[in-house]
Formats: sequence, structure tokens, C-alpha cells
Amino acid sequence: MLKKTLKIIAKILLSIIGFILLYLLAAYCLSSITIQREAGTVEEIPIYILTNGVHTDIVMPTRNEQMDWSKNVLFSNTQLTDTTYQYLAMGWGDKGFYLETPEWSDLKASVAFNAMFGLGGSAMHATYYQQMKEGESCKKIMISKGQYARLIAYIDKRFQKGIDGHFLSIKTNANYGKSDAFYEAKGHYNLFQTCNTWANNALKTCGQKCCLWTAFDTGIFRKYK
Repeated sequence: MLKKTLKIIAKILLSIIGFILLYLLAAYCLSSITIQREAGTVEEIPIYILTNGVHTDIVMPTRNEQMDWSKNVLFSNTQLTDTTYQYLAMGWGDKGFYLETPEWSDLKASVAFNAMFGLGGSAMHATYYQQMKEGESCKKIMISKGQYARLIAYIDKRFQKGIDGHFLSIKTNANYGKSDAFYEAKGHYNLFQTCNTWANNALKTCGQKCCLWTAFDTGIFRKYK
């Protein structure tokens, strides 16, 4: 009986290891395939991709003639008293990760399991910046007004909204700083639809260089070396 049990455990472990290796191989191969930028477009509006080393945000002007994000991503939902911040970073992800894991050392097995298999809810993380500093973790991309309209629609559709049409703010003390806030979002984070997959799809939607598919931020940022 013991021998049979050990064989079953060994098969399970080998299956898990095999799945992880296949997942990582697929992630590397698919992220190496480049979707090229749309040709013949005008460079009119600056956006940025921003990473903290794990997670990719899409950064846009706080307000311009096409969109004033501050009407829905309210400054009053942050600790800011200065409402002149010029840029807004948006990131989609697992709600449990966002609200319960301020540091990797705080990660719970239950949160990780729910996130991997799409069992938890999702949230949008919005952070205001006064200015953007280009570097290895922050890349500027110029897009057209038409492309920006598509990006606006893509991001707007991911927010949950109240009956008044406004984004639903999450009241929490888990904010990362004085300029950020969380909002209820649609969809479920999982191994195949990660925060970086969402950001990569945002770039794909607005016709910018991106990966065929990626789970990790490195796939995106390799395109902008």
C-alpha cells in the first residue's frame, strides 16, 4: 500500500513539474513572437509602459481633449491634495494579490492558489504621477488619437461601474502610497490571463509593438529595448 501511495505521489509531482516547465516554455516562445506596430500612424499622444519588476502598468495623460480620467478616477479617492498630477498609471490584476499582499513575504498560499486558477475577483490599480522618467522600467510610446481612443475603450470596459456610470472605488487601507487607489474590475486573473497579459493586450488593441502572448513583464519590455 505504501509503495502504491508513493508511486501516486511521484506521478502527481512529476505532472506538476511537467506542467510548470511546459508553461514556462510556452510563455517564453509565445512572448518571443512580436506583433509589430501599426504602420502609417501619426505620433500625437504619449503613453508609457511601466514595470515594478513584475507587473506592467499602462500610463496615460491624466486629461486631454479626448479623455479626463480624473472624472472617474477621483483624486479624492487618494490621499493627494494636489490635483495637478499629469499622468495616470493603470494596472489590472487579482484583487487578493493587490489588497492582501503588500510585500511578497505577505503572500498567502490561499491567495496564490485563487489567483493562479481564477477563483478570486479582480481589481484595477490606478496611480497618479506628476512626471514620468524614462529608463529600463519606463518606456515612452507615441500613439495617434485614433489609437488612443481604442486604448481608452479597452481600459474603460474593464472597470465595474455603478448605476451612475462611475467606476466603483474599493475602500481599503492597502494603498501603496498617497497617489493610488483601487477599483472593482471585471474578469478573473489566472495563469493565462495575468496582469501582464492585460497590459500586452492593451498595446495590441492600440496597435503598438507587443507579444503574441505573455504572462510576464519581461516579454513586453524586451520589445522596447
